[in-house]
Amino acid sequence: MTEIRPFPALRYNTNRVDLSKVVVPPYDVLTPEDRVMFYERDPHNAIRLELTKDVKDEASTDYSEVRATLDAWKKAGILTQDEKPCLYGLRQTFVSPDGQSYTREGFFAALKLEDYEQRIVRPHERTLAGPKADRLKILRATRANLSSVFFLYEDQEFVLESRLAAVFAKTPDAVATDQAGIEHALFVVRDESLITEVCRFLAARPVVIADGHHRYETALNYRNEQRATHGGTRSEAPYEFTLGYFTNAFGSGNLLLPIHRVILQGEVPSEATWCERLPGWQQKTVAIGDVAQIGKVLEENLAPLSDQHAFAADDGSGTLRIFWRAASDEALTIRVIHAEVVEGVFGLSPEAVRDGAVAYPKSAERAAFEVRQGAGVVTLYLNPLHPGDVFEVTGRGEILPQKSTFYLPKLPSGLVFREQADT
Repeated sequence: MTEIRPFPALRYNTNRVDLSKVVVPPYDVLTPEDRVMFYERDPHNAIRLELTKDVKDEASTDYSEVRATLDAWKKAGILTQDEKPCLYGLRQTFVSPDGQSYTREGFFAALKLEDYEQRIVRPHERTLAGPKADRLKILRATRANLSSVFFLYEDQEFVLESRLAAVFAKTPDAVATDQAGIEHALFVVRDESLITEVCRFLAARPVVIADGHHRYETALNYRNEQRATHGGTRSEAPYEFTLGYFTNAFGSGNLLLPIHRVILQGEVPSEATWCERLPGWQQKTVAIGDVAQIGKVLEENLAPLSDQHAFAADDGSGTLRIFWRAASDEALTIRVIHAEVVEGVFGLSPEAVRDGAVAYPKSAERAAFEVRQGAGVVTLYLNPLHPGDVFEVTGRGEILPQKSTFYLPKLPSGLVFREQADT
C-alpha cells in the first residue's frame, strides 16, 4: 500500500557548520519574533530556506532567493549530497512537560504521493488555503522538500522497531541539540537489505499524517501541476514523491498529548446549568490553588478516567470540576465534548468554533493561566487520545475535530533536505 524509497539527502556539512545552530522548528509554529531570532542565530540557519525574515514580505516574494541560497550553500560546501540513496534514522531525546525523559525513534524516506481517496495516506484534520498557497510558491521555486511531513504507521508488535534497533545502536552520523534542549541524532542507513525490509514492511499498511497536512497537500498540488506540464503521470518522476518522517504510533517515545480548550465566549455556567445541560454525567470538585500544580491535579483526578468520557472544567475560581460518564458508544471523547459541552453547555456551534470562539493552548499550565487572567471564560482540560483512536477514525475516512492531537516533539527542519533535480 504505502510506497517509500531511499533517497540521496542534501545535508549540512558538519565540518563547516554547527548543526545545533542551524536546525529550526517547523515553519508553522514560529512567531514573527522567532523568525528574526533564527535569522540572526547563524548565517546558514535553515530558517533562510523556509520563511522570509519579515512576515509582511511573504505576500510579495516568489522565494527565488531560497533557490539561490541553496545553490550558493552547495557551491560553498555548506550543503553536500549523499552519493547513494539512503534511509535516515532519527532518534529524538527529550523531556516531557511533566519532567519525564523520552526517546522517539523513526526514519526519513521518500514517500510516493497518493490522493486521499486511495486510503493509503490518511489525513486526520482539515487544512487552510493560505498556508498551502505559500508553501506551493516555495516548492515551485526550489524544487526541493525543505521540511518533512510527519507520518505514523501501526506496529503494535514492534516488528520494525526491533529490526531498526541495530541502526540506533551505532554512533550517529550527526547530532544537534535545539533551542528547546531536544537532542536530534541522525543515522544514515546504507544497508540495502535492511532498506528493502523497511520498504516492504510499510508497503503492507497505510500511514496517517500526524503533522504536516499543508505540506503534504502542497506536494499533491505541485505533483498535479507537473503532471499537467509533462502531459500525464511519470511514475518515477521526483515530483511524484515527497519527504516523509515515519514512526510507530505505539512507540513508547511517541508522546501524544492533549490539546486543551479555552472557551472565549459566553458566561461561566452555574451549578444548575452544568447539571441541567449534562444529564447522565457524574461530577466532583477539586480545590486547586497554584497554577503550577494543575498538571499534578489532572494526573490524579482526570487521567484515571481515560477509559470513560471525561473532562475537567476550570473557571479560574480555584475549584476544578471533574466530569465523567461511561463510554458506552464508539464515539471519541473529543467528539462527545465538542457536541455535549462546547455546543451543548456553551452554545457554540461548529461554525463559531472555526471562527475563533475557542483557543487551544498546548499546556495545561498555559490554559489555567489564561482563564485566570480573564483571557477566557472556562478552560476544558482533556485526556489525550489513544494512538489506536487515530487509526480507527482515519480508517473510517473520518476527520478529527480541530486541534485534537499534539505529538511531541515536533520535527525540526535542517536535518535532511530532498531535491527534485530533474523536474
